[in-house]
Parts: sequence; structure tokens; C-alpha cells
Amino acid sequence: MKPDNQEPINVIICDDHVLYRAGVKTALSSKKDIKVIAEADNGVHLLNLIKSIPADVILLDIQMPIMDGIATLPEIKKICPQTKIIMLTMVVDNSMITKLMELGANSYLSKTSDSEVIYEAIKTCYESDYYFNSLTNQALLSNLKQRNVVAPHQMAQQEVSLNEKETTILRLMCEEKSTKEIADIVELSPRTVEAIRDKLKVKTGSKTTAGLIMYAVKHKIIEEM
Repeated sequence: MKPDNQEPINVIICDDHVLYRAGVKTALSSKKDIKVIAEADNGVHLLNLIKSIPADVILLDIQMPIMDGIATLPEIKKICPQTKIIMLTMVVDNSMITKLMELGANSYLSKTSDSEVIYEAIKTCYESDYYFNSLTNQALLSNLKQRNVVAPHQMAQQEVSLNEKETTILRLMCEEKSTKEIADIVELSPRTVEAIRDKLKVKTGSKTTAGLIMYAVKHKIIEEM
């Protein structure tokens, strides 16, 4: 995380619609802590850009010519693994949202989202890795219900014992609280909360924060959101 009063969060917009890129860029231009450093109109263009212009956050459209966002996402992770990626689309597809989160997307927004939502998503992904909203939450829940493919022996392996502090932190993560907010609530340092989050991933066999959310839903640590 960049210290206060330091350089702004560097953002690249990748979308094949010129007017949409211009609208988002104009809206974000009023934010002093955000800087749009480049634009791309397809995945190939973007991948060439980030080799010389690294970004903190990328707004990535799913449907583009030449190379779409779905194919581009894993390639970005290979070149810039620390870059946060927010997927943009006009289509709400629960299975697609879950697939993209599993591939490494940090959030998923409708292209009809207003500028304040986009700004909040950029800030939250940069500071806390993920921005969960009604789309991502419902997709994770819906996908779990539809697939329900966890075999009995796999479920048994995931039956782990979480202490009260771990359960509380996991529940707060599901409520979209940032690391700092969780730290304040449980009266621990942000670094300690991050350590517990990493421990939770190991204990539950989850590779990502999205995986932890799915674990919490499966094991009824949270009710439907």
C-alpha cells in the first residue's frame, strides 16, 4: 500500500469502446489519489503496454476483439502478478464471475456502475486485494448451489477447527470489511489480521480470498448475503 500523500494509484483502462474509456477517465480525473496512466483497446495491446508501463490496477473489459478479457487475465498475472484486475462487463453471468475470480480477478463490475463505485472498487482492490459486491457475492453463492460437486472425502478433509478469532475474522471478510476495519473491530494490528487470513487459507485449503468466502458459505459460517 502506498503511504498517504505519496504517488497516486496508477490505473490502466482496457476497453474497446473509446467513449466508455473517455467517460471513466474523465470521472476518475477528479480523484487526486487515482491516475489513469494508459489506455488499451484489446488484450494484445494491453499486454504490450504493461511490459513497460506497470499499473497498480487494471480495468479490464471482458468482451473485446483480437484478445478478450478472459484470455488476457491469466497473461496479466504472469507479467504483473501484483497488479489488481477489475473485470468489466455488460453481462451478469454467475458462472463466469466465479471462473474469473478463480483465475485471479480481484473484482467484477457492471459497466453501468457509476464512477463512485468504480473509484471505490479501485481503492479497495488496491488496499485490500478484493472488492466484493452484490454481483460477486451472489455469483459465489449461486455457483456453489449449482455445482455442489464436493465429494464426501473432500468435504471431510476440509472439516477443520477454527477458533473464535479466526471465525470472527472470516465472517468480517465475508461482510466486505477491509483489513484495517477488521483490525479495529478485533483489536489486532492489520499485519496480524493478514497473518490470520493467510493461516485461514492454509487451514481451509483455499488459494484465494474468494476461496475463503466459498468455504465460509459451504460450512455455514455465514448465512446467505
